[in-house]
Amino acid sequence: MTDSDLEPQAASAPIQVLPSGFRFAGVYCGIKPSRKLDLSLVVCDQEVQAAGVYTQNQIVAPPVLLCRDRTPSSTIRAVVTNSGNANACTGEMGKEDAQEMTEQVASRVGCDPSQVLVMSTGVIGQRLPMDRVRQGIDAAYEKLDSRLEAFRLAADAICTTDQSQKVAFISFAFGDRVYRLAAMAKGAGMIAPNLATMLALVLTDAPLTRDQVATALTEAAKQSFNRISVDGHTSTNDTMLLLASGRGTPLEGPALFCFQSVLNSLSIDLAKLIVADGEGATHVMAIRVEGAASDDDAEVIARTVGASPLVKTAITGGDPNWGRIVSAAGYAQATIVPEKTCLKVCGETIYDCGTPLSFDAANLSRQMKRSPEVSIELRVGDGPGEATFWASDLTTDYVRFNSEYTT
Repeated sequence: MTDSDLEPQAASAPIQVLPSGFRFAGVYCGIKPSRKLDLSLVVCDQEVQAAGVYTQNQIVAPPVLLCRDRTPSSTIRAVVTNSGNANACTGEMGKEDAQEMTEQVASRVGCDPSQVLVMSTGVIGQRLPMDRVRQGIDAAYEKLDSRLEAFRLAADAICTTDQSQKVAFISFAFGDRVYRLAAMAKGAGMIAPNLATMLALVLTDAPLTRDQVATALTEAAKQSFNRISVDGHTSTNDTMLLLASGRGTPLEGPALFCFQSVLNSLSIDLAKLIVADGEGATHVMAIRVEGAASDDDAEVIARTVGASPLVKTAITGGDPNWGRIVSAAGYAQATIVPEKTCLKVCGETIYDCGTPLSFDAANLSRQMKRSPEVSIELRVGDGPGEATFWASDLTTDYVRFNSEYTT
């Protein structure tokens, strides 16, 4: 075995990009007035290992309650997702509707309803039109296919206000084996996962145990979807699932470490796509905090900076207003050392050890405006804590969209 055996490799044609053992479909069943695809079905050829991480909002949608009860599991056979209706704040009727969705999928797949997971996203507080959902499940089952085109249709069908499809693929070689991961996600507004409206489904053909799937997913979510924000709003429906179809001896040691690294990378890529698609967003802030007392403190500081409307609007306008960033770090619920606090924006140091530096503000502003991703690097002391966080800027388009969209 060489070091190259551990290197993840981006999958591209003609390399097979989809993990084996899964089939996909995306259809329109009549939930969305726009007539865009609104029901997605992923079916596993055999029972697979599955785990999930879910919203920390105290108001929890019935599909999340159902999935929490059924994961982690070693026997999952399908995931059905509807978009355009969150099935949230719908009481007992919502629970019955989520359960009925699993029953209908199970009847088509030939498994027990407990082997089916459900995700829903869209408008809160409205009951699902179950007659249309039933028809959609039947139609999706008839269209199931293992090809990439079917995967992309399934990915389209989970979207709501998204401006673009969010998918990612990666493979890695270990020894003489190649393992694949493929993922789809949705989210543009109501994004501040604490595990936006955020859904993500990651599939792999790597052989893993149920406990390995759960551990790997928790770590990946911590490094990715729990490090992003568009508007600071944690949804009622946030769900991230990982399904592993691999057979044989489970990965362990260096191979398992490599899988975790690849999963983290894939998840970060997806999470950043969500931030970049934040409703009306024009820039992604890549916030890096170092020198904090702990990693947790660093994350609190980074999250606080990313959530500041003053920082967000400064990035929108290409304004290198360091005072907004430094003061946000100062009011975060974490200790900083002011006389050792330093700031770089787009790689240029503009505040050093508590003192502002002279810099070409006009030139830096131009650089910020033309950069889709604006880097903000904060050193807040000499501690070991560090964290990276991604957040969108804030534009008038966000205000316009969310004043007109029923949530």
